[in-house]
Amino acid sequence: MGDSVALIITETRDAVGTIVMNHAARRNALSEALISEITTALGAFREQAMRAIVLRAPAGSKVWSAGHDVSELPAGGRDPLGWSDPLRVLIRAIQEYPAPVLALIEGGVWGGACEVAMACDLIVATPEATFAITPAKLGVPYNLGGLLTVLNMIPLPVAKEMLFTAQPIPVAQALNLGVVNYVRPTEEIEAFVYQLAEQIVANSPLSIAVMKEELRLLSSARSVTPELFERIQGLRREVYDSHDYQEGLAAFAEKRKPRFLGR
Repeated sequence: MGDSVALIITETRDAVGTIVMNHAARRNALSEALISEITTALGAFREQAMRAIVLRAPAGSKVWSAGHDVSELPAGGRDPLGWSDPLRVLIRAIQEYPAPVLALIEGGVWGGACEVAMACDLIVATPEATFAITPAKLGVPYNLGGLLTVLNMIPLPVAKEMLFTAQPIPVAQALNLGVVNYVRPTEEIEAFVYQLAEQIVANSPLSIAVMKEELRLLSSARSVTPELFERIQGLRREVYDSHDYQEGLAAFAEKRKPRFLGR
């Protein structure tokens, strides 16, 4: 069964649900509209008791997702990546879905899309895939939830390199780090991912749902004191109230290199 909507295509086959991000004109940028359709689809799949989900771009895509839709970031004076930001809503929807979500990745995974991929339970990618976390290019302060997702997947030194340089890492490095579970050629990846999904579906859905939730709770069990939280919020406020934040957004919109002043 397949039904096309504005920004995604959804399909079901046996107990496997598929969400295809289908906004090629914006390179699947994670706009509020696209995220809303993905989360709605996840809700529908939950009601249908889908026991595995595949999140992907159309076959042969050069970009899996360009990340957060920068045009939707607030101009200033407000936290651009707060708890209710659509990207955070999507991350929670993936992490809290009561069955494994598999990311089938072809092409580049940029910015917030990197976190979306890392929020998935398994990642299978083609040899051409790359991963980049790019808030520093925009002057955007990343939030604690996003950093925790990243730190649960990669070692701290690698996280620092990715965040500070904003440069992509190749899929071979991601595989070596354990971020990616498997690398498969473009012509084989779809069959491989759905075979993996079928292996999951053959097992106890209740057992898997409980184990996934246990793992989510354990991986997020890091305490932050009120004092530390206030300090972090203050540091973030310095960034999104700064010249550099405004400059990063302006440079992106004008397709030029930003001139950051450190203030």
